Amino acid sequence: MRIFKNEWFARFAKKENISDEALCKAVKDIEKGLVDADLGGGVIKQRIAREGQGTSGGFRSIILYKQGVRAFFVFGFSKNQRANIENDELRKFKKLAGSMLGMSDQQIAEAKRAGVLLEVSCDG
Repeated sequence: MRIFKNEWFARFAKKENISDEALCKAVKDIEKGLVDADLGGGVIKQRIAREGQGTSGGFRSIILYKQGVRAFFVFGFSKNQRANIENDELRKFKKLAGSMLGMSDQQIAEAKRAGVLLEVSCDG
């Protein structure tokens, strides 16, 4: 399983002090079937705990996900900033999932070189 974050999410995670370890845990939970919301079309909404706190006061993330293959963190928000994503946003995420989840290894490597994607390391 390879895990990535896009440029926007990387800035969000840095600002909110969300560690790669927390992202790895969120994907591991999904892999175990602990999905907060499967929005269809490869789009998952998953909670990420605030450091030192639980998930209820934490963050929500939008992950483009293909089981056992790839996960892309593309959007995040704190629960106190907004309740959910809008329907038009969901449509855009589903369209994005179609293209990103179909990327070849070469396309991913190019996106990493360009700084558009950053790979998350879950090896400690």
